[in-house]
Amino acid sequence: MSKLIITAALTGAEVTKEQQPNLPITPEEIALAAREAYEAGASIVHVHARLADGTPTQSKEVYGQIQRLVAAACPAIFQPSTGGAVWHTAQERLQPLELNPEMATLSTGTCNFGTDIFANPQEFMEEAARIMLERGIKPEIEVFEAGMIDNALRLLRKGLLQEPLHFNFVLGVPGAMAGTVRNLAFLVDSIPPGSTWTVSGIGRQETPLAVVAMAMGGHVRVGFEDNIYYRRGELATSNGQLVARIVRIAQELGREIATPAEAREILGIASKT
Repeated sequence: MSKLIITAALTGAEVTKEQQPNLPITPEEIALAAREAYEAGASIVHVHARLADGTPTQSKEVYGQIQRLVAAACPAIFQPSTGGAVWHTAQERLQPLELNPEMATLSTGTCNFGTDIFANPQEFMEEAARIMLERGIKPEIEVFEAGMIDNALRLLRKGLLQEPLHFNFVLGVPGAMAGTVRNLAFLVDSIPPGSTWTVSGIGRQETPLAVVAMAMGGHVRVGFEDNIYYRRGELATSNGQLVARIVRIAQELGREIATPAEAREILGIASKT
């Protein structure tokens, strides 16, 4: 069984300071949160940029500032979101790819997202995949519904994705696929042999699905984007606190924690130097 890759989803696009006072908003705060998560055991930091007032933004300039500060703070893999907020345009969402990050997210289908619709039409999926392929960016295929795996495999057949693929199963978003062990097992059984995968359990499903994923040989994402609580009724103090819990459980299960360098090797991320 490979070493465990832990991703810290630091901020997201929906959580507010009112909901979670410890939420990192500014580039400086996000870089500090990235360092704390890395020191706790994370090898990837998943980033949504915000403006100073907390508004989600896909600005290349803001992401660039975050990327530079994160690189100075720690060696974790910087993974910007191309999902943004549900109201961002396709052009806005693709801006972070201009920074040539090692890795970025690629959502391969449209789904309900709470009271909104997270739209990812075919044209957008193909354009995002093409840009990542041309720039040597490793896509993390975001799967909220089972059909998104089929869409990813169509992109693979068109030559817009390259194996081995890496998937992130986001389970428990209201309106999308529920955060159950049965659903996770079905999704894992549906991806090509040799693929790697991570699970992102939303809300109270975060830790239970993480434990199951670790036992199955998968990888784990935690952080304020997915869950703001440490336990029922108790807000987490930091993203690092959520990462540290996963590390403790992994140690009990006998899963060693991957360093950023080891995560790059597991995921097949080519060096950009």
